[in-house]
Amino acid sequence: MNGREIENLIKLLSRLPGLGPRSARRAVLQMLKKPETLMIPLSHALEETANAMTNCGVCGNIDVVDPCHICADRNRTQDAICVVEEVQDLWALERAGAFKGQYHVLGGTLSPLDGVGPDDLRIDQLIERARDEAVTEVILATNATVDGQTTAHYITERLIETGVKVTRLAHGVPVGGELDYLDDGTLAAALRSRSAV
Repeated sequence: MNGREIENLIKLLSRLPGLGPRSARRAVLQMLKKPETLMIPLSHALEETANAMTNCGVCGNIDVVDPCHICADRNRTQDAICVVEEVQDLWALERAGAFKGQYHVLGGTLSPLDGVGPDDLRIDQLIERARDEAVTEVILATNATVDGQTTAHYITERLIETGVKVTRLAHGVPVGGELDYLDDGTLAAALRSRSAV
């Protein structure tokens, strides 16, 4: 129906979460209507970001600098590390604005059925960070799924040797829920009412 280039753009956009073929087609149509103000700046921004992005060597966040802006911020407290599964979970907590400490992105959850074990995640790096004298608390903010709970339990067992206080997000996070889909108020309430594991 359309040229190869347009169909390829629609196909690529439809791979994004929340965009199916119809939504992608509408987005492409909008870009085609305004190439100078929308499509060309978008293509430049995509290329620029792709060339500049990097993973933070400290927490695992995605940013354009290493260490990331969060880890480099001297105004953030150093005594607490909030552990999340993925970068989108970190970004969701940051949007809520309820946590002013450090983060640690695991890069997923333990999932024996999918062949994901402890060595596939950034758990050893977390244990090493927790040994720092400045760290007094590790907050487990894994999703309330079976894999998230399993991962939290495993990390809790590993953190015993460090002597840090281990807490977990509490009220507000529904069982089976994922952090990235929760509203900011729910995330803030869950972070404030966390409890010991």
